[in-house]
Amino acid sequence: MTRETLGKISSDLLKKEPETTDPIELQREIHKDYEEQMYICINRAKQDLPVGDFFVVVETKRERLMLNVLRNYFVYRYSCPTPTNDQTVYKFHRKEDRIEFLWVIPSYDTSEYFKNNALTIPDDQRELLKYILDFEDGTLLRKAKKLNGEEIDSPLLEK
Repeated sequence: MTRETLGKISSDLLKKEPETTDPIELQREIHKDYEEQMYICINRAKQDLPVGDFFVVVETKRERLMLNVLRNYFVYRYSCPTPTNDQTVYKFHRKEDRIEFLWVIPSYDTSEYFKNNALTIPDDQRELLKYILDFEDGTLLRKAKKLNGEEIDSPLLEK
């Protein structure tokens, strides 16, 4: 039994008419094994980062040569990252063994679509619009700086 390569599957899908253009539906498809990968990342972080809370950052990247292929990369770190497009951020509270969702920022194109169509965005997608607007006005950056113990108006750390 031979398996098709990712390149062939990608090429075949590009020739077909897309089944949906709904960004929420596309996200659901992308995140099929998301939860499993999240827990793998958290378990690695618990071993590699012996003390304290940490952050899990999920970066969504589009393959350069296969534009219809998106991949999620799970990374753990002690500091809260600077908000950027194609990013989802969680904080893991070690003492409570609890994950806290902080934000999601979709791709630049999706963000622009949401901002340009803000009045017609369905109610079930309003939360995503709020994250996009919070990213644009600097609210998420201020939140990240606060979580890192940085001064809000300066790149310097608090003493």
